[in-house]
Amino acid sequence: MSTYRSGFASFVGRPNAGKSTLTNALVGRKVAITSDKPQTTRTVVRGIVHREDGQLILVDTPGLHRPRTLLGERLNDLVEATWTEVDVVAMCFPANEKVGPGDKHIAANLAKLKKGITRVAVVTKTDLASPDRIAEHLLDIAAVGHELGIEWAEIVPVSSVSGDQVALLADLLLARLPEGPPLYPEGELTDSPDEILVAELIREAALDGVRDELPHSIAVVVEEMGMREGRPEDKPLLDVHANLYVERDSQKGIVIGHKGSRLKDVGKRARLQISELLGVPVYLDLHVKIAKDWQRDPRQLRKLGF
Repeated sequence: MSTYRSGFASFVGRPNAGKSTLTNALVGRKVAITSDKPQTTRTVVRGIVHREDGQLILVDTPGLHRPRTLLGERLNDLVEATWTEVDVVAMCFPANEKVGPGDKHIAANLAKLKKGITRVAVVTKTDLASPDRIAEHLLDIAAVGHELGIEWAEIVPVSSVSGDQVALLADLLLARLPEGPPLYPEGELTDSPDEILVAELIREAALDGVRDELPHSIAVVVEEMGMREGRPEDKPLLDVHANLYVERDSQKGIVIGHKGSRLKDVGKRARLQISELLGVPVYLDLHVKIAKDWQRDPRQLRKLGF
């Protein structure tokens, strides 16, 4: 009989290295929000991969970066605390960008981790690079490991978009986990509370399309969420009341859009995603509020859940 393994693997890397997309590709559905903006992930999402031979729990962390705000410092602390609690740390290096100082800074922190933690390098976004470029990238990553004294257990190229080698990565990560029983019930895909997932989906929809105008000034809090009472059983409806917080008046205007058109669009897209995630029709009530300079204010950060 084959051995059953279970444990935790954490994806790390600089912002926009493809960590959330890879988490979703391995789990087989969306548990982490993605965006082409760096710094999209703010919570540590656990995606759970169930297999006959084991259970792989993926911890997707925010991208490590040089913090400019209190929020940034807290996100970095969160990443480093997560690393010490997992069995495998997989560092993501996007194939379409050269290995840079930001990568080396993160790898240097990885080199200091305690002995028992396995380190794996993952080359992400291989669909965006030529075979020659990928080969060069693999050599550069091996060189970084050599320079910093990191022994990469594996260096694996993958594409979350085409699915290339995603299954192989799951095999390799699982093989590095300790033997043990499943840690989560069958069928559970994440341990993030529904309210957190819903808030993240709303934030993803709000970030989409504002490109550089609102890099990280949006926070979302679900104030109230529950099934509407008095509905027939075959026609359930989930009521979600949420506030979108921005830092300044001008940003409020950007999020709401001309005559409310943008907010309406955000609501529509978020509602469809929430409905798909939770499997019920959704009524979404969204309001935009100002929390002045919340990324720098400890009291506001606490209120907004950081």
